[in-house]
Amino acid sequence: MNIPELVYESVKKLPVPAAREVLDFALFLAQREARQEDQDFMLAQQSALGDWDNAADEVWNDVPAA
Repeated sequence: MNIPELVYESVKKLPVPAAREVLDFALFLAQREARQEDQDFMLAQQSALGDWDNAADEVWNDVPAA
């Protein structure tokens, strides 16, 4: 049996209030994971932008946006 099946088998035996707590916790974990992915993506973007910020590119600072 895989992990989701084991969780399901365990939770379906619980009373409804306890099962709701498990659901709330699972949703919290999913939300935390999504935030971590967003933070990782933002950090990757910041490090990539550092490559664009150099003296050789100063000439592009005065170019108007299209």
